[in-house]
Amino acid sequence: MTRPAALAYGGPANPETDMPAAEAAPPATAHLMRGADYRESLRRLKPMVYLDGRQVESVADEPALQPGINALAYSYDAAHDAALAPLMLARQSGRSLPVNRMLHIDESSGDLLNKLEAVRILCQETGCAQRYLAHDALGALAQVTATIDDARGGCEHRDRFQAYLQHVQDGDLALGIAMTDAKGERAKRPHEQSVRDSHVHIVERSARGIVVSGCKAIVTGAPYMHELLVMPGRALTEADADFAVCCAIPVDAPGLTLVTRPAGRPGEKPEHGAPLFSRRYGQATAVLILDRVFVPWERVFYAGAWEHSAVLTHSYATHHRHSCIAARAGFGDLLIGASALMCEANGLDPVVTSSLREPLVELIKITEGFYACGVAASVYATRDVHSGSFMPEPVYANIGKLLLATQIYDMHRLAHEVSGGLIVALPGPDEDHNPATAATLSEVLRANPAVPYDKRIEVARFIEDLTASYQGGWYSVISLHGGGSPAAMKQEIWRRYPVGDKVDLVERLLDRGVLAAESKAGEAGRAITRNRQPGRCCDAGCSAPGQALMVDLPAPRRRPRSAS
Repeated sequence: MTRPAALAYGGPANPETDMPAAEAAPPATAHLMRGADYRESLRRLKPMVYLDGRQVESVADEPALQPGINALAYSYDAAHDAALAPLMLARQSGRSLPVNRMLHIDESSGDLLNKLEAVRILCQETGCAQRYLAHDALGALAQVTATIDDARGGCEHRDRFQAYLQHVQDGDLALGIAMTDAKGERAKRPHEQSVRDSHVHIVERSARGIVVSGCKAIVTGAPYMHELLVMPGRALTEADADFAVCCAIPVDAPGLTLVTRPAGRPGEKPEHGAPLFSRRYGQATAVLILDRVFVPWERVFYAGAWEHSAVLTHSYATHHRHSCIAARAGFGDLLIGASALMCEANGLDPVVTSSLREPLVELIKITEGFYACGVAASVYATRDVHSGSFMPEPVYANIGKLLLATQIYDMHRLAHEVSGGLIVALPGPDEDHNPATAATLSEVLRANPAVPYDKRIEVARFIEDLTASYQGGWYSVISLHGGGSPAAMKQEIWRRYPVGDKVDLVERLLDRGVLAAESKAGEAGRAITRNRQPGRCCDAGCSAPGQALMVDLPAPRRRPRSAS
């Protein structure tokens, strides 16, 4: 099916050429960095980073962090690729030049659909693009700052955020998201903790700004970001007001220490061909220790507004779970392609071998099933009444993320099922270069006469790297818990789903008259059947979604081709 001509960057189509405006006359993009510019920008920063018990002198030149840097560099270069640019760039209202989509505030359902496709394509290449977290946090900040101003009157918070957004877009910055606190005792609130620094909190205020201390854990890509957005990780009470702080700090701010893991699996004999994927692309995560870090007021989005932290956490979680759907769909594309190649290398054809075809179809069903939830969340998006930005529909976004979180292990299992045990039973890559064994192995371990031995083992080791290695385990855990645990998503689905509408439907069909009778007695006993999703009185909700305008996908497209 062919889609109608789309609006690249959100700009008008060219009536003379019937092409998107971006294709007819590409806009200037001089302010956008390339991958090499990004790497060089890291050399100008001097963060305090510890890795494996030693201090890192230069993040840009640290071998153990190169796979993560490579992943972000690819996101920068993709914006300059003529085929990818219509997806990777977006037109922000009020800006004269397009900005990187990973730094764009969504203004329609079409923006959300384009972001979904962009993240999927980036993750097809890198496994996890990481930079999309900035998009999700900026969207949440736009919403919460506008909400605070509407509640209090004035425009201080909006203006502060808009100035920061322009700073980030103009600099084409990479932003890390520091949301998850160390937490301490999980059953206690932040103000009840015996170790106050288990959560980031305000320790001092002045006319110039605030001073913060505490700990943030699981910060994606922190060492190779330019700045970090510090945000509360949960709803707060008035007693937690000191912990209600949201601000931006440079990665090399005085008083900030980053304790990081390596990104991917660098340094494991790459000259011998292992590991094939994660030596090139990976993701570091870091713990942030803040020891009296000063933040000027222009970089403080709110301080003490405890009653609005729930708005921020809900908005960010919804945006981020929507993005996670696309990220793991890109990972699923890698598994589908590698599994099909492994079947071929093993001399088997899924077209005629149902025991291979069925698990492959199941893998496709899982990947496209949770991705379809992301598409639905985009189409049914609603316009935030305070900021004017667009928010993915939360039920679909949470269902999609819950599906991928709980089915990531099935995706690995299915890839193993069609690939066979060779993916972990192969001799090590050193044997490929051993004169005493290489010739024999290449003869006896060849299956399909049309596929050379080295190509067969290359695919096998690729699948091992993605699913049965340290990196494979990492993908499983980060898919399960990244963006919140399955329990958090189930809670959000129950909270937002209009169960009351379904009860009304059935009672109307049964003509029981129960609602009318119980309305006289009050609603106290009907909590489970009340509609808990405000504004969701019909299929579309009270706010019509923005027009779904998507850019044309680059060729070769990832979508299934028509049968010849």
